[in-house]
Amino acid sequence: MKRQTVLKLAAMVMLSLGLGQTAQAQDKAPIKILVGFPPGGSTDLVARLLAEKMAVVLKQPIIVDNKPGAGGRIAAQALKASVPDGLTYMIAPNATPIMQTLLYPLDVLKYDMLKDLTPVAVLVSYPLAIAVNTQTGVKNIKEYAAWVKANPKEGSFGTAGAGGHTHFSGLQLGKAIGQTLQVVPYRGNGPMVTDLLGGQVPAGIMTAGDVLQYQKTGKVRVLGQFGATRSPLMPDVPTLIEQGYNLETGDAWTGMWAPSKTPVAELDRMQNALKHVLALPEVRDQLINKATLNPDFRSASEMDALQRKELDYWAPIIKESNFKPES
Repeated sequence: MKRQTVLKLAAMVMLSLGLGQTAQAQDKAPIKILVGFPPGGSTDLVARLLAEKMAVVLKQPIIVDNKPGAGGRIAAQALKASVPDGLTYMIAPNATPIMQTLLYPLDVLKYDMLKDLTPVAVLVSYPLAIAVNTQTGVKNIKEYAAWVKANPKEGSFGTAGAGGHTHFSGLQLGKAIGQTLQVVPYRGNGPMVTDLLGGQVPAGIMTAGDVLQYQKTGKVRVLGQFGATRSPLMPDVPTLIEQGYNLETGDAWTGMWAPSKTPVAELDRMQNALKHVLALPEVRDQLINKATLNPDFRSASEMDALQRKELDYWAPIIKESNFKPES
């Protein structure tokens, strides 16, 4: 057989194989990623950015399914009820399963975090910080403690909602500085930041993305971070520990969960795809520079250890607070 004929036959075989693989990819059932919040928020942004890239890596369609309501519980309940076949996942901030597990009984939650939800990977992390209106005149946590002592009626801080990570971080801060701080819950970060800028609330505890632009323009002053070390998102802002207060409530983070009993091979496939996508320069650029989120891939085993550690840390704090959430 002539060389040209062999090459033509080989090309035809490769073409047929390629067409077959394309058809096979198109025939695959789509993967669904549940998000317990409306479109447009940071969790939704992460889900859609990763879904677009992972669809290429996995050669499989991926759909983001928003199921907002009840602080993310509706999405978690839907995840539990889904078939564990590797086609349904949930992307959520750590506060959704962790804080809600500690705040609500099982008959309200309708899922057991450790039994019904399987960790896949941590995706991004973002520091929590305390910021004050510049009218307070304080520049660090020590000055803030003195200011609250001198102005006890002003000892309040805003949060994006009651019963979340920022709420209880603020209560811990009050203990650390020896002052009573009252939480002022808002319906989201937007209204809270508006009041912080206008001086209606003197301080606020929030994520980096909600405050950095105002720090840069001098409209608010970020006093400290709640993490163990300075975040690359706020390298110029010292931690509370650096300022002499032994307090580290940890960064907030967003992860992916699957329903329990999802095959290990499917979990590994998704985890490997996430690791690959989160390392892409264009993804890292969008997360860091547009969303103010730190790409922070951690494996399923690391995520499992992290969430168990946080459950143990927050359980006595929440119990001592006597906080009763609305059902």
